[in-house]
Amino acid sequence: MTATAPAASVLFVCVHNAGRSQMAAGFLAHLAGDRIEVRSAGSAPGNEINPAAVAAMAEVGIDLSGRAPKVLTAEALQASDYVITMGCGDACPYLPGKTYLDWKLDDPAGQGVDAVRPVRDAIRTLIENLIAEIDAKSTAGHER
Repeated sequence: MTATAPAASVLFVCVHNAGRSQMAAGFLAHLAGDRIEVRSAGSAPGNEINPAAVAAMAEVGIDLSGRAPKVLTAEALQASDYVITMGCGDACPYLPGKTYLDWKLDDPAGQGVDAVRPVRDAIRTLIENLIAEIDAKSTAGHER
């Protein structure tokens, strides 16, 4: 196989896996391509992706319409280098040896596109910073 292994794997977790975590996964896949493995899940997944999140992401050229909320599994957690939580509180699991980040973002559930745009833009900035951190670690040669 000629493809190189991803620099890292990232799991985004929120309660319903219908808004914030889906937008974050969409941005990371869009901006990092296959350099970073992307997963998202929810501790209590909803029935569908928040339509306002789908619309807000479509405005920046990212299509979330074919995605569906997924339940958080131990396997997804175990397979991820980074676990990024978004407002799931005590429902978010913890495994030693993972890098945990908790992103404080407003919950877009039940909000219109106008309320979702600032959350989307904040997520994009956080994703850009995360990619820079992962790239810096992978070029450092894992000297830790």
